Amino acid sequence: MEPVLQVKDLKTSFLTSSGEVQAVRGVSFSVNKGESVGIVGESGSGKSVTSLSVMQLLTGTGKIVGGSVKLNGRELVGIGTKEMRSIRGKEVAMIFQDPMTSLNPLLPVGEQVSEMLWAHEKDLSRADREARVAELFRMVRIPEAEKRLKSYPHEFSGGMRQRVMIAMALACKPDLLIADEPTTALDVSIQDQILKLMRSIQREIGMSIMFITHDLGVVAELCNRVIVMYGGLIMEQADILDLFEHPCHPYTMGLLASIPDINQDKQKRLQPIMGSPPDMIHPPKGCPFSPRCPYACRVCLEELPPIYTAGEGHVSRCWLLDADAPAADNPLSYAKGGKRG
Repeated sequence: MEPVLQVKDLKTSFLTSSGEVQAVRGVSFSVNKGESVGIVGESGSGKSVTSLSVMQLLTGTGKIVGGSVKLNGRELVGIGTKEMRSIRGKEVAMIFQDPMTSLNPLLPVGEQVSEMLWAHEKDLSRADREARVAELFRMVRIPEAEKRLKSYPHEFSGGMRQRVMIAMALACKPDLLIADEPTTALDVSIQDQILKLMRSIQREIGMSIMFITHDLGVVAELCNRVIVMYGGLIMEQADILDLFEHPCHPYTMGLLASIPDINQDKQKRLQPIMGSPPDMIHPPKGCPFSPRCPYACRVCLEELPPIYTAGEGHVSRCWLLDADAPAADNPLSYAKGGKRG
């Protein structure tokens, strides 16, 4: 079966007065029908730019400079604006980070969701659109749906505004939903409600989800598979359980070590990842994580590692997985008492 989304060697850059910011430097992955894929990484890792590249929503000097993005087998790179507008919202939709800035404060929320239906289903009457929007509001668990159609964004809480954004994204039942950190600005209890809502709706309509976040804990709640990005590259990719139990890249290990554990010793401090993300105008020639990596060796600084297979469906871009590396150049031979196979 062909994946709903197939991204191959995607490269996206932003031209600035200081030089070319290489935000995404050759990313390849796929999202299958009905699957939930999480993309995780720090700010500046390239995850949001990847999603904007898929949606063809790059602004300013942002430009896809190489690679392929296929949605249901159709190439999106180089597609015309009019044709992309007919796809956006109908086949692929996106939930943005901050619902307050994504919604128009001057229009009732019902009218804003109705615009999505008007754009793609022009044969619907105004009454039919209103009925559909009320049905969507009930689907996303907005109470008194009919009454809330005429409410304005400022009359909703943050969690309810995010439910409106989800309703807007689901209006035309897209094959793929891209959620760009939709729970970041919400408190923990509302965050849990939104994640449960997305899981429930996914089961109802069978859509695929690409969930972008910096929080591995959130990914564990929603996703089947996770992609870890850093420095515009994919560092590791695996099924969610495999990644949590057997992380292979030091960056993934650092992310997992920084997650609070309810059972851990209260006197034990969390382990931060020391240092700062790389300068993407002048990215390192070796592994982008090497300046911050506790296991970095000479080859890490000099050459970009290839992608190694670490198990079924589990890949990682790390020299520590090179079974042929000499012991003197493989810090895991010291750290773990032997060479990794």
